[in-house]
Amino acid sequence: MEHNMKLCPEPFDLICSGKKTIELRLNDKKRRAINIGDTIIFTNTQNNSKQIFAVVTALHKFKNFSELYNSLPLLRCGYTEEDIDSAKPEDMNVYYSGELEEKYGVLGIEISVSCITDDCTDHEVE
Repeated sequence: MEHNMKLCPEPFDLICSGKKTIELRLNDKKRRAINIGDTIIFTNTQNNSKQIFAVVTALHKFKNFSELYNSLPLLRCGYTEEDIDSAKPEDMNVYYSGELEEKYGVLGIEISVSCITDDCTDHEVE
């Protein structure tokens, strides 16, 4: 099954580079339909012609981002060596309210990139 998600440029680039292999989301109705082996097509929010095709390799479900941050390797979740020391669950409040987090729980979607496309080339990832 294929799923479509949008990503801001920074996390999009981190996935392209292979530094980010776990995408963090609410575990809402749309995400509950995701299964291991499914494909996610991530589209860059600033350039819709840039897409990443990724296969779901694992799903990590948590009650909230605090549990997730205590359990998953944050360097694989989009943090870098430069900002890892300041990483905190509240960083996700930029994207999701505490009310939605409490209602749905959260999900770490572990992925393996299979293809990256942009407006002029396609790149298969080995």
